[in-house]
Amino acid sequence: MKSFFNYKTVTACIALAFLSSCSSSDDSNPEKENEGTPYVTRVLDFAPAVGQFTNMLPKYEAGDSRERMIQKAQSSVVGAKGSGVSLGGFGGYIVVGFDHTIANVAGLRDFRVLGNAFWANSNPNSNAEERGGSSEPGVIMVAYDFNKNGVPDADEWYEIAGSEHQNPKTIKNYEITYFKPDTNKSPVPDPLASWATDTQYIKWEDNQGNSGYKTKNSFHNQSYYPEWITADRITFKGTLLPNNAIDESGNGSYWVQYSFAYGYADNAPNKDDESAIDISWAVDKSGNRVDLPGVDFIKIYTGTNQESGWLGEVSTEVFGVEDLHLLKQAIPTRK
Repeated sequence: MKSFFNYKTVTACIALAFLSSCSSSDDSNPEKENEGTPYVTRVLDFAPAVGQFTNMLPKYEAGDSRERMIQKAQSSVVGAKGSGVSLGGFGGYIVVGFDHTIANVAGLRDFRVLGNAFWANSNPNSNAEERGGSSEPGVIMVAYDFNKNGVPDADEWYEIAGSEHQNPKTIKNYEITYFKPDTNKSPVPDPLASWATDTQYIKWEDNQGNSGYKTKNSFHNQSYYPEWITADRITFKGTLLPNNAIDESGNGSYWVQYSFAYGYADNAPNKDDESAIDISWAVDKSGNRVDLPGVDFIKIYTGTNQESGWLGEVSTEVFGVEDLHLLKQAIPTRK
């Protein structure tokens, strides 16, 4: 509710091969491998999960199809900093592409996913060791277009292994199903929390034997279930990160969403170095490091399944992506 690209020898080889393939007739419209916009140029897919900003960021209008919502998402994240999209609860995602390959430069971080994370000005817990405020971490997947077909094929995706990748509380191959709410059902309010208009709004079940409900609050009255989806349930899969939100007040009035050390979207403010990502952190399905020359596509999905009281569900927001090399930002990678 409520930020991530390497120049290796292969880059030079690609550029050389490109130039050698051009005839003199191409000189009127020259293109080089390292030219292009530093930002997102297209959205290939957008599928938010249940959330209080779903159908709002971007806004759903009656009759909008999946394709239309993808177009709206594209308008919201293309360029230097868009108006932003909300991915809802765990698993909700967006897939973006670029007009060039974001290079994997040895020793440097390569890209940043722009979010709206911020640090809190104060914290009731004066002994807190982690940085906190509004951090709603999203897992990042990257793909290099090996076969040059212009789309991310299933076998081309790799996960950025952030700080929680080896945390014993992190669950790989997590799966959650949300059930479409019954609009005729009587809401179940919470007499102790005036902001909760329906504590049994949307039912969910996961593959760990857990189930529960997503609460509807008084701040957002629209449907929290994607309205362009006619199916009575939607399922998302991925890596589930540990819960990061804590009620530090003890009475539900002051929640702190703590930042993980590194490697996630919407996890640290955009100007913080820890919002920047090194492509060399990518791993395959077995957790082995992979050596990618760069990335052509990035997928971001909400990585937690948690509610933060009156703040609502923890949901990753995305406002765009920056190629740090094209922006001449040299941020050293973690050692």
